[in-house]
Amino acid sequence: MVTVTALEAELLELAGSVPDPELPVLTLRELGVLRAVRVRGTDAVEVELTPTYTGCPAVEAMSLDIERVLREHGMRDVSVRTVLTPAWSTDDITDEGRRKLREFGIAPPRAGRADGGPVTVALGPTRTLGPDGDHPGDPVRCPHCGSADTELLSRFSSTACKALRRCLACREPFDHFKEL
Repeated sequence: MVTVTALEAELLELAGSVPDPELPVLTLRELGVLRAVRVRGTDAVEVELTPTYTGCPAVEAMSLDIERVLREHGMRDVSVRTVLTPAWSTDDITDEGRRKLREFGIAPPRAGRADGGPVTVALGPTRTLGPDGDHPGDPVRCPHCGSADTELLSRFSSTACKALRRCLACREPFDHFKEL
């Protein structure tokens, strides 16, 4: 078991409050990409950050923002290290983060499996049928009206981690944060 000092907890809270550069409605803590903060001396700190996917272009901006915030708090030597294990999953998004995505007009990712196993992704029709339909698993619900009757317009949206969907009830397009 890793013990966290009071200073590390404070720095973790500060680093975790940094907004995500692509989804500024979420903090890095709510997105679940901030893994650890370790103090290395009186004014040195190492931060572990896991990208949402390998090659994510936002990692550099996240790192610079974390460095700035921690330096403003008196840390002279801030090192942000990218860690790929364990891999980030949409299950790492907090409940608060999911709520904020929905309020921002982005359908949050559907919940992962209770046993922690991989999320099943079915290839096939692009339409998500309603609760009485035959779509396996949870439908992607419209963040505007809550309807489960939605369709996929594009597997990629404003960022690689989101898909573009349209609600067939209210006809509004919306982003869906894809499950990983």
